[in-house]
Amino acid sequence: MENYIIAILVIVLVGLFIKNILFAPLSTHDPLSNVQQTANAAKEDEPIVEGRFTPKSLYKFNGFDTENIYIAVKRNVYDVSKARQFYGPSGPYSNFAGHDASRGLAKNSFEMDVIRSYGEPIDDLADLTPEELESLNGWESTFKSKYPVVGVLVDE
Repeated sequence: MENYIIAILVIVLVGLFIKNILFAPLSTHDPLSNVQQTANAAKEDEPIVEGRFTPKSLYKFNGFDTENIYIAVKRNVYDVSKARQFYGPSGPYSNFAGHDASRGLAKNSFEMDVIRSYGEPIDDLADLTPEELESLNGWESTFKSKYPVVGVLVDE
């Protein structure tokens, strides 16, 4: 019985050793590790140039014309490209891509009739009810916590 327990322990230890060899991250002392980490960091931390967007210039960031997908919420423009499955073409929120989504978010509506076209002035949201403003503020908090701000929405 004692030999059986020792054999099981040896097998487990050998298995852990093999797992650590096969699936271990590259050592920080390995020069190739630093190159790989730097390359990965460069992709993830590519600088996002903050800018001023008009409704017309924002429109091209709709997921069709460029890979990047931007959405404005309360005049802040967010890069939602990492959530392409939601905001990109054929995504459930694709109507918001390249637009000011504030009114739609406030009203919890994804219909095109609540979204201004790029030829119209920026929505001042003055007619929203307190409940709609509360909803919009909740959405704004969500966007702030999930997506980087890349600029602001300004008039033509």
